[in-house]
Amino acid sequence: MLVLKKEFFDTIVSQCLREFPDEACGIFAGKGGKVIKVFESANVDKSPSSYLMEPKEQLKIMKEIRNSGLEMVGIYHSHVASEAYPSSHDLELAFYPEASYVILSLKDKRSPRVRSFKIVDGRITEEKVKIE
Repeated sequence: MLVLKKEFFDTIVSQCLREFPDEACGIFAGKGGKVIKVFESANVDKSPSSYLMEPKEQLKIMKEIRNSGLEMVGIYHSHVASEAYPSSHDLELAFYPEASYVILSLKDKRSPRVRSFKIVDGRITEEKVKIE
């Protein structure tokens, strides 16, 4: 299960709407599936159908997470016109089997939907998202 404070959910919704019509992305840091900090990242693809974090920025985020005693609990991105479910491109980018892959769908911008998945060896398993 991924536990996300309401303020963090609002933060990623705001970022995703701000970057619309392109996908937005970032990293969740925390412990034991509980998000403690959100790191917004630039989508260097600048695309409505894919995302790619800038490598130097991603490395900087990973170092900050490690140095603060936290762990990367998830990677999030938006889908601007489709459901919150991993695409074939998302599967190609799933390099961290321990991470939650969180997708925020803006298919209905008035009511964004968030879902989380574990992706291990190409197998997708949905996990519960608790917003508190």
